[in-house]
Amino acid sequence: MLELEFAELTDVGKVREHNEDCFGHAAPPNGAARQQGWLFAVADGVGGQDRGEVASRLAIETLQHGFHDFRANESPSACLQRLVQTANHKIYETATGHDGGSNMCTTIVACLLRYDRAIVAHVGDSRCYLIRRGQAEVITNDHSLVGEQVRMGILTPEEAANSDRRHILSRSLGANLFVNVELNERQVLPGDVLLLSSDGLHGALTPGEIAVTTAQSTDLNESAARLVALALERDGGDNTTVQLIRINSVERMGMYRGRPYKLR
Repeated sequence: MLELEFAELTDVGKVREHNEDCFGHAAPPNGAARQQGWLFAVADGVGGQDRGEVASRLAIETLQHGFHDFRANESPSACLQRLVQTANHKIYETATGHDGGSNMCTTIVACLLRYDRAIVAHVGDSRCYLIRRGQAEVITNDHSLVGEQVRMGILTPEEAANSDRRHILSRSLGANLFVNVELNERQVLPGDVLLLSSDGLHGALTPGEIAVTTAQSTDLNESAARLVALALERDGGDNTTVQLIRINSVERMGMYRGRPYKLR
């Protein structure tokens, strides 16, 4: 059986007057943990746009409500795809229905944990890291102007990190009626930690610093507080949000004709 523990923390930062980040999770109802799994998500309302905090809250609430409407035989990846598209549509409709229209947008990174798998859906530059054996690996791609340039070999990661255009997104929730959602899947092992963050955190810390700081305490709440404090010390110019999920045990599963079966 999949067993986990988690911590969540957000901070407005040193400059912003209000917090446009939003986070949330959805726990499976009693008796449904095996079939349904857990959902975690972080959204970062686009700065400089109208009502970014409304967009991020709508995204999280839509994912939470949709996840509780469990659909039997729906794959985790199909579930996440549906939920994120629904959130995009809701934000887009809310923005266009606002007096005079608005440019209400947000990023999203969502992780669905089921059996021994982590399925991650994301749009924008909020990230998911897999921390294993002291190493932190980014398992999402930044949907930003500089992120695309790094993947094309135009910029180095160091140049992208210092670019004054690093916050320009190439896609976001709410910008258009339909959105291209990127999906990734990883096997998780006992002891793994998944970290979801807004760019206020990972924009200030390297993967190595994230791994070391997370490992400094077995208490996830303490680790989350240390990560946010370090990010604020380094920068603090943006809202900063982190979710930490530690995998304590998993149920190894295989798939046959779209149906899971337990591995011995």
